[in-house]
Amino acid sequence: QVQLVESGGGLVQAGGSLRLSCAATGRFFSTRVMGWFRQAPGKEREFVGVISQSGGSTDYAEAVKGRFSISRDNAQSTVYLQMNSLKPEDTAVYYCAAKGPYQPVAGTYDYWGQGTQVTVSS
Repeated sequence: QVQLVESGGGLVQAGGSLRLSCAATGRFFSTRVMGWFRQAPGKEREFVGVISQSGGSTDYAEAVKGRFSISRDNAQSTVYLQMNSLKPEDTAVYYCAAKGPYQPVAGTYDYWGQGTQVTVSS
């Protein structure tokens, strides 16, 4: 079983930065692809970005490319989402998610965190 706990959300002005963390418990963290998603009020949850097991490969939604970056520390079983140049439209609950051990980047996620609120004021 895997538990994911996000932290680092809050209120920030447009143009500011935040770094979200997602701490994982359970086994095999270094073998799991990790993703970040977000859900704004009244909208469906959307993909933000993904990082490979080693951290050597990342991919991002077009809306955040060049502004957000994902990294991971496998020794600490933690994945990060660095968010720069934040915009009001980035306001959402942000979730991290984990795949099963050795699963590819494509496909569904098996575990989800409870989410952390990010609010960007204009």
